[in-house]
Amino acid sequence: MANITRFDPFSVSALDPFEDVFKGFFRPVSLERNTQHALKVDVHEDEQNYTLHADLPGVKKEDIQVTIDGAHVSISAETRRETEAKEGSRVLRSERYYGKVSRSFVLDTEVDDTQAQANYRNGVLELILPKKQTAAAKKLTIN
Repeated sequence: MANITRFDPFSVSALDPFEDVFKGFFRPVSLERNTQHALKVDVHEDEQNYTLHADLPGVKKEDIQVTIDGAHVSISAETRRETEAKEGSRVLRSERYYGKVSRSFVLDTEVDDTQAQANYRNGVLELILPKKQTAAAKKLTIN
């Protein structure tokens, strides 16, 4: 039984009839140097707090900045390349990321920044962000 495929005259393969001839012979190699490394974050919520875990491996705690402005939370960190040249050696491959990463997001409720806590251990930043207590709604009497 023959395989039926739909022909799209506007696709790239329609312009290059030999595209499928070499398919599978060459493995695509991607050596992107400027790949943006995203800051991986888990956010959990309970009745009183937001708990946030961010993966920051290889970052010194002095190089981490956390800012809280109402319900807006920003995390940024920087890693630096340690250059130690040994005589008679050369770098064959370097895959570790050096540079700045940052992440900002808005939570549903404002954060009480006076009670917020930050801990950094084993490459994981933990933020405990207490929710700001909102005043109970005041019922007005109509005159």
